[in-house]
Amino acid sequence: MTKPGWLKIRPPSGNGLTIYAGVKGTVRGLGLTTVCEEARCPNMAECWSGGTATFMVLGKDCTRGCRFCHVRTAAKGEPVDPLEPYKLSQAVKAFGLKYIVITSVDRDDLADQGAGHFAKCMLEVKKQNPGILVEVLIPDFRGDTDCIDTIISAQPQVIAHNIETVKRLQPTVRDRRANYEQSLAVLGYVKKKSPATVTKSSIMVGLGEKEEEVLQAMDDLRAKGVECLTLGQYLQPSARHLKVTEFVPPEQFEKYRQAGLEKGFLYVASGPFVRSSYRAGEFFVENILRGRK
Repeated sequence: MTKPGWLKIRPPSGNGLTIYAGVKGTVRGLGLTTVCEEARCPNMAECWSGGTATFMVLGKDCTRGCRFCHVRTAAKGEPVDPLEPYKLSQAVKAFGLKYIVITSVDRDDLADQGAGHFAKCMLEVKKQNPGILVEVLIPDFRGDTDCIDTIISAQPQVIAHNIETVKRLQPTVRDRRANYEQSLAVLGYVKKKSPATVTKSSIMVGLGEKEEEVLQAMDDLRAKGVECLTLGQYLQPSARHLKVTEFVPPEQFEKYRQAGLEKGFLYVASGPFVRSSYRAGEFFVENILRGRK
């Protein structure tokens, strides 16, 4: 399927290129992993040239095998780096960040599915960078509330978990250990246990979903108290991944954005290149959080 004209990314230039190189050097020097690279995010140049990156902890190997994701998969992940929390905190210092997004691979092979290490990363980042706002994009932890409690106890300001696609397409798109109801339950549990925490989710389009199914997914998320939503175009990362069914035009994304706002989301980022960790959304959420203080 030929990509339409609106699906073009401009590479960084000038000062943006210099900042991009600096971010890349810092990430490499500290031996950190970013989801920007691992997932081949189309916004990497924009975000890195703006001095931001979404860090991925717990290694490069995910124990799930979702059919849309470019992150490497394995039955058992890499050994957990005990110095990763400190390295992450130093990267945040080097970038001078006021808002950070941390995500992780799924680690079904670990007793606590990596929740404890995830929490240590958050706590160290906050210890070394007072006043920073932390957003985490978490796995579903197989719905284990003890793991979710561990994440909540580290007090991130935003907890995100992606339902990824509409209910009908879940078995086709996601790993068999993930499902729509489980993801909704995770988001609902977070909001019930910690009402002050901003909750967020994301939907990919272009996988064969119908408009009414996307709108129903929005309703399902709002029923669980989710406040922020991102919608973006699915792009096939390699020949072995799911094929794109449709390139959704910008006007349809705008229609989804308006519908989401009408349904009560505080913020909806909707566009072909929007991803769950999207700078415009982070800026908006940062303003919400700082306004609440």
